[in-house]
Amino acid sequence: QVQLVESGGDLVQPGGSLRLSCAASGTIFNIYNMAWYRQGPGKARELVATITSLGSTNYADSVKGRFTISRDNAKNTVFLQMNNLAPEDTAVYYCWADIRQQRFLRSSAYWGQGTQVTVSS
Repeated sequence: QVQLVESGGDLVQPGGSLRLSCAASGTIFNIYNMAWYRQGPGKARELVATITSLGSTNYADSVKGRFTISRDNAKNTVFLQMNNLAPEDTAVYYCWADIRQQRFLRSSAYWGQGTQVTVSS
């Protein structure tokens, strides 16, 4: 079974920065798209950023210019660099990955456990 392990969530002041990491482990044939989602208090889970296996990225309008998603394919890890954080960024952040474990089987979606990011004075 594939496991996604996150790290980096913390309490930070407005204007500060955080870097989230999420590493996939287990039997992995290939990892396709990876993404970060977040769910703020009383809000639905929303897509923050995506990155393809070739490095093409997309961002939610609310984070464009402030957040950067990247990946290290050799380490099966996806990152989210978050700069100029605002209170509105407070949420539980979840990593997601589309992973094929065996060559002749379909890929499946996997979720990280979530990590709390709190932006407050």
